[in-house]
Amino acid sequence: MLLYIHVPFCVRKCGYCAFHSGLFSLREAGRYVDLVVMEMAWWAKTLGPAEVQTVYLGGGTPSLLTPYQVEAILAAAHRHFAVSPDAEITLEANPESALADGFLSEIRKLGVNRLSLGVQSLRDDLLFLLGRPHDSVQACRAVDAARKAGFANLSLDMMWGLPGQSLAIWLEDLARSVDLGPDHLSCYGLTLENGTPLARRAAAGELGLPDDEEEASMFEQGAAFLGTRGFEHYEISNFARPGCKSRHNFGYWTGQDYLGLGPSAVSTLGEYRWTNPEGLEAYSETVQGNGKGRAVETLHWDTRRREQVMLAMRTGRGLDLKNNMALTGMDFSGLLSAVEPLRSGGLVRLRSGHLQLTRNGMLVSNSVIEHLLDVIDRMHDTGNV
Repeated sequence: MLLYIHVPFCVRKCGYCAFHSGLFSLREAGRYVDLVVMEMAWWAKTLGPAEVQTVYLGGGTPSLLTPYQVEAILAAAHRHFAVSPDAEITLEANPESALADGFLSEIRKLGVNRLSLGVQSLRDDLLFLLGRPHDSVQACRAVDAARKAGFANLSLDMMWGLPGQSLAIWLEDLARSVDLGPDHLSCYGLTLENGTPLARRAAAGELGLPDDEEEASMFEQGAAFLGTRGFEHYEISNFARPGCKSRHNFGYWTGQDYLGLGPSAVSTLGEYRWTNPEGLEAYSETVQGNGKGRAVETLHWDTRRREQVMLAMRTGRGLDLKNNMALTGMDFSGLLSAVEPLRSGGLVRLRSGHLQLTRNGMLVSNSVIEHLLDVIDRMHDTGNV
């Protein structure tokens, strides 16, 4: 099982962010930690000593917590679950809060062995546009501090497709991030989520966004550049040096069970999925009410089958046809001919029994995967699979 812990605090909301978070305060953070520990205890009684392979503190901004609060959460995880001795334990951090005196060295001593820094850009003008609370100097200092604290597995988040960002600017930014020596890079294209400040500014015509052709070049040339620097493109937005894939996120993409704790956290165990309520008050009521208030969904076989295909196709390995056939009881013998238009169009390929997106296919992954799912559905309905 994967264990995800959502830390719902930020010093301020970034202009592009649609995730649930609230303004940080020491008092609310202390209350939050107590509630997460209570939620763990309840789940331990419900599930028993469940084995945990990865622990991921995400947010929000987990680096706003004190080392003592991180220790309380991790100690509870070890107390209530069977956390594997070689578990990957990740904490997301913003550069400015990661630089708090002693923070990184203390959490490293507590067992956090993977750090994910939300850098986004090494250009101050773009960081200001995004509403990030750090500058490029702090980002570089945070990387250096992480290495000095003993983090041997360091990931950086970077963003492309930003207003005012050209292909040349993106490649320069990416090269500077690689020069910092990370083990992993998550490179996300900007998505303008409804209701966010950037989306409103774009709708008002205030922002000059790259066109589709330039965005495609950013993705393709950025991925090609990272390949030349020793990074494996193992998921649409993720690149890793050998042995440094995110085990936690890869668990999501390969359909492993995961338990989410904290406000708005999502869980999937077996055929059930549920979401904790947003907001600390509603979350508190749910925790103290032994789970009342969670929105629970039963995942039908067809939903799980479609998700398996969708998630597998996002990865560099692609869809294992024989394994998927064994899991679903479906015969994929006719699938290859049915998706021939995608293959001849350069959007998918077959390698070692795996159907994979090409780099061009990754650019339009949603439409390609939807087409693939439609093909599989039609074959299933007609009894040809």
